Amino acid sequence: MSTRRKYKLQLRSGTLALGERTLVMGVLNVTPDSFSDGGIFFKPRAAVRQALAIEAAGAHLLDIGAESTRPGSSGTSAAEELRRLLPVLEALAGRLRIPISVDTRKALVAEAALAAGAQIVNDVSGLRHDPALARVAAKYRAPLILMHMRGQPATMQQTPFARAALPDVREGLRRSIATAREQGLRKSQILLDPGIGFGKSWRQNYQLLAGLEEIARLGFPLVVGTSRKGFLGATLGRDGQSAPAKKRIWGTAATVTASILHGAHIVRVHDVREMLEVARVSDCVLRPQLSPDR
Repeated sequence: MSTRRKYKLQLRSGTLALGERTLVMGVLNVTPDSFSDGGIFFKPRAAVRQALAIEAAGAHLLDIGAESTRPGSSGTSAAEELRRLLPVLEALAGRLRIPISVDTRKALVAEAALAAGAQIVNDVSGLRHDPALARVAAKYRAPLILMHMRGQPATMQQTPFARAALPDVREGLRRSIATAREQGLRKSQILLDPGIGFGKSWRQNYQLLAGLEEIARLGFPLVVGTSRKGFLGATLGRDGQSAPAKKRIWGTAATVTASILHGAHIVRVHDVREMLEVARVSDCVLRPQLSPDR
């Protein structure tokens, strides 16, 4: 079990304390082909309702993505990504109190989103797609989540996996950190994500969760997203069939617990209310002094 290091993350709206308690980041996919919800929040009005519902459920952060990066997905142009994203950000301005993270690989999209009110950028490519994104984050003094992805979304689950996942992820994240620093991003603005489900075998995802402390030793806050992912469907499936995304909540709960006990500062989830309870109890295991005393 990890001893989780504490950090201070500076946002335009204030400071986030990381490590005292786990922060829950709610996921909102503004795409027509989301693996987790089938695209039901694709239209701006539905997306805005869901964003407010995520806040009402107790999320500390909201992560909005307008490009599908699930296994097998093809890319989305910056223009289309902005067409999906900006109406939602504009409608949430002045209404949503929690900080917004924008999930994008593109500097152009990140800049427009930050100008429209987003405060964090979440890059699933770890700056391999567009290194200039780090320069944009530096310009706006926005925290940047650097995720590890082996390969590209279209083929990442088809190409050969690393022989040893943990060293591969550590080395890939080191390269992402170096790129971010070269582009002018301060160390205090960087968070790391091991990229569960992005170019890893099902077994490797579990190995990464068990070895999160090794990634924490790089010296940055950790963000982990396991929610409803395919390796859980494979684990929970029956008769050779994967469990559907909405039937993976208990598997998600187990991996959220493991993530927290091994050092995650932020967990990225779809089922916010339920995972808040998981995080609250896990935090008490990690630090018993947080529990009620009677």
